Formats: sequence, C-alpha cells, structure tokens
Amino acid sequence: MQLTRRNLLRSAAAFGMAAAIPSVVRAESIMDMIARNNVLKNTDRQGNTVAALDTLVTNEPILSVDTANNLQAAIAQYQPFVAAGGWKPVPKEVFGLILGNSRAAVVALKWRLMSSGDMAPQQQPDDLFGSDLDKAVRNFQARHGISVTGKIDEPTFYAMQVPADVRLAQLQLNLARVQNIVSTLSDSYVVVNIPAASIEAIEGGQVVQRHKAIVGRIDRPTPILSSKINQINFNPYWHVPRSIIQKDLIPEMRKDPTYLATYHIRAYDRKGQEVDPATIDWSGMDGLNYAFTQDPGAENSEGHVKINFPSPSNVYLHDTPEKNLFDEDTRFDSSGCVRVHDVDQLVTWLLQDNGGWDLANVRAAFESNQRLDVTVKKRQPLHTTYITAWANRQGTVSFRDDVYELDAQGKVDFDTIKAA
Repeated sequence: MQLTRRNLLRSAAAFGMAAAIPSVVRAESIMDMIARNNVLKNTDRQGNTVAALDTLVTNEPILSVDTANNLQAAIAQYQPFVAAGGWKPVPKEVFGLILGNSRAAVVALKWRLMSSGDMAPQQQPDDLFGSDLDKAVRNFQARHGISVTGKIDEPTFYAMQVPADVRLAQLQLNLARVQNIVSTLSDSYVVVNIPAASIEAIEGGQVVQRHKAIVGRIDRPTPILSSKINQINFNPYWHVPRSIIQKDLIPEMRKDPTYLATYHIRAYDRKGQEVDPATIDWSGMDGLNYAFTQDPGAENSEGHVKINFPSPSNVYLHDTPEKNLFDEDTRFDSSGCVRVHDVDQLVTWLLQDNGGWDLANVRAAFESNQRLDVTVKKRQPLHTTYITAWANRQGTVSFRDDVYELDAQGKVDFDTIKAA
C-alpha cells in the first residue's frame, strides 16, 4: 500500500500514535534536571526557526533548469544511502517529544535526523532533547512544509515515517516533471505549485515574489493548466458556480435560512429577476433552478480582487476574506480556484506595465469597494503544476504530500489544459 498521510491516519488508532507517551522511562537525577533546565533556558528557539526557514530562501524558480540540476544533485546523494538501507522508521514513542525531554526515544529521533542530514553526525547521541535537536526538528519541519514548532506533532511524525527509497523515487519522478516543462517556459511567468499550495512570480528567470496559496480540495482539485493572465477584476461580484450551489449553498440554507442574507448573496430566477429566497424550496434541489450572486464587499468569497485567465473549467486566482486559512500547513480548501496570500502585491506586479498601478493604488482600489475591470497589458503566462519534491542551490531538499495521488500513479506527463 502506498504510504500517504491518509493511510497513516486511518491506522493511527491501531498504531497507537496518539496514545500517551510512557511517563517514566528512567528516574530523573538531579543532574538530568539541571541539564534540562539549562537547555530550556539557553536554547534560542526563535533563532532556530529563523535558521530553518533561511535554508529555504532561494531565487531559483521551482520550474527551472536550476531546480532540475539541484534535483539531480539530491538524487546522487540519496542513491547510495538508499542502497545501504536508508533510515529506520522512528518508534511511536517519539510522538510528542519536545525541547527538554529526556527519554530513550530521543536517541532514535537523533539517528533519524542525522540520517536525513537535518542534524550533524554524532558518535554516541544522548537522550536529552537539546538545542541541536530542536534546530534539527525545525529544519525537518521547514523542508516538509510543516509549521515550525520544534515539537514532534502529527504531521512531523507522519513525514518521518516515509522511507528513504520512497523519497528517492519522489525526487526522480519530479525531476522528470521539471525537465518536461522547462523548455516551454518564457522569461517571466506565474506558477501555482499545487502540492506546496504556493505561488511564484518569475521575472528574468528569477523569483521576484512568493505567495502562500489555498488550492482545490481532494474532491474538487485545481486543474493542471497553462494559460495567460488577461484581466483584473477589482471588488468583483461572485457568481456562485452550480457545483457550489448543489454541494454547499443548498445545504447551508437548510441549516440556516438567513445564510444568503448574512453573506449578501442575492437569488435570481431564469429571467434575471431577483427573488425572495424564502420562496425557494430548499428541501430538495429547487435551488439549482436559480442563479446566485454575492455583492462586492468584505464578505465576498473572492475578496477584493479576481485574477482572470482563459480556463475551460472557469477557475481563477483571487483574494479571500478568510485570511486565517493561510496559516494552515495543508491548504487544500477551495473548490478548484486558487486563493492568494498578499494578493495586492501580485496584482501590482501583474499591472506594472499598465502604468499608475503601484501598491498604494492597488490597495486604494481594494478599499473603495468599487467595481473596476482592468485589462492586463502584459499577459503573463500562468502554469498550475504538480511538484512534490524539489531542491535548491543551498542543498535543501523539500517534500510535500501527494495530495491528489498523482505520484502514486507515476504520472510524469500531465494532461495539461492549454487555454492561452
């Protein structure tokens, strides 16, 4: 069975991952207490987080010849290690470990992080979760797109269970994906990497902006496509797609008849006449006979801006009122469209050739709540893609979950939608 987070979590109860960690491994001596207190007092946890995140800082695009070369270097490092047996899975007792703990499981955790290069080699690691291990855990978390906390939480534990040979295969598969597309790229473009839920704006072959994104959930995936961004809609109306009417809006109205009013959504009949939602039979699918439009404003599901490009599936990039979702590790929460963190900066970059659209003016347009459509003078190519493993020139190797199970299918060439 392919090892995925979903498979692992299904067996979590049987595995005992969330069971209580043994409370007593050995008696704690006075010297142990002193060592633990010194570690807690002297470890710069914030500094360790900054150092971990700094390993990700790079200006080469995820879709580039540079990334292909970096992946080849990573593969060359993994191959002999995998041939020698790889790393051992960490035992369940490492779950929940954090700075200052003194347990036998700490030793196993150190060996695991030394194996993956997150921690400097030691001849005889001790059982104290010290500053060096705190830094190593944070490095591991940063590379895997996990919140950098220094604690062995559920996502961190899961990621440590993935065998080295699986990671090697992931690197090889994604090298082929990157190599397949780099020859088609222009000097500037926008990339949405679905597994990382991230966006890059590239200019002159280098990343000039990076953004967190929220992409399609597993049952409503963001499509893999190539298109060109052609229009910016400031403070748009949101015309609710039929699929969302069926899957979301109708069930919400059954639970709360004031839902449409609360979110400033209007109902229209087939003649385009506004109707009272109370006249619609919400017990069945009568709602599918109506159109629903949300007014511009703070509650609008597209936020203050929509970034358009040709797409047969009618997806687009947009703002969102739910900014808190960008703080999540797994940002797969949309119905296929892509929500953009700090979208005002991306819009400013897209309109740089239009004249008059600096960041202040973009923000002013947002705050006005006034409808405005702007045609993009320089139509930037847009690529949504699926890269679950990559490496940068600092030697940092990053991995993400196979959320749409395209790695499991061994897909290298995608049925990319061409919609430019």
